[in-house]
Amino acid sequence: MKKHQKTLLVALPLVAAMSLTGCNMNPDDLANLGMKGLKAATLSDDEVKQLSKDSCAQMDAQSKVASANSAYSKRLKRIVKNLGNRIDGTPINYKVYITKDVNAWAMANGCVRVYSGLMDLMTDNEIQGVLGHELGHVALGHSKKAIQVAYATEIAQDAAAASGNAAVASISKSKLGALAKAVINSQFSQKQEQDADNYSFDFLVQKKINPAGLATAFDKLGGGDSSILSSHPSSKSRAENIRKKLAEIKR
Repeated sequence: MKKHQKTLLVALPLVAAMSLTGCNMNPDDLANLGMKGLKAATLSDDEVKQLSKDSCAQMDAQSKVASANSAYSKRLKRIVKNLGNRIDGTPINYKVYITKDVNAWAMANGCVRVYSGLMDLMTDNEIQGVLGHELGHVALGHSKKAIQVAYATEIAQDAAAASGNAAVASISKSKLGALAKAVINSQFSQKQEQDADNYSFDFLVQKKINPAGLATAFDKLGGGDSSILSSHPSSKSRAENIRKKLAEIKR
């Protein structure tokens, strides 16, 4: 049942686009879109990781990446030392983007990016908590689903193009940046956010890192639009959840 629900989720953008265009497409266009829609729903783990890798590389090319010798990179290297460089066998690649924006994100291939604005705002322990949360999205499969949905949306745009009898183009490098941004800005469900929070807590405890920083990180965030700033559930309730778990392990 879950597999069918997942296929439906990634197919919905295509269905919506086809309805808006009135399906004014020739049979070949429809066949091509149908195959691509099926492909989006059945992307293998390796294909998801490759697509994530390419999208991340495009984001790096469009961003100001801190050099290995910068204070930000050196600090991040210290922060992640105890987190390890793998998550469920997937190697993790950390980099810092120089920007005032407050955010951090991870993709299914282990690409993790932290914004300098977030590093300026938070302590080392708080950043560890945030990174544990982002790694949770990877480990729990949320990042994989996000890129499948983003890829399916790209197919929906192809449907709109095909309505004018234009050739249906496969995803190209020119679209990878938009795909990456769609994944970065995707809104996870309340359950996914809570599961990633709980994953971070357990992950930090396992690594013998104080999980209290995750709670104080939420205190500072206070809600917003990006992945770690999701307002559902609220930052306050997420901080309370972590403090409740802290109290339980102290008993």
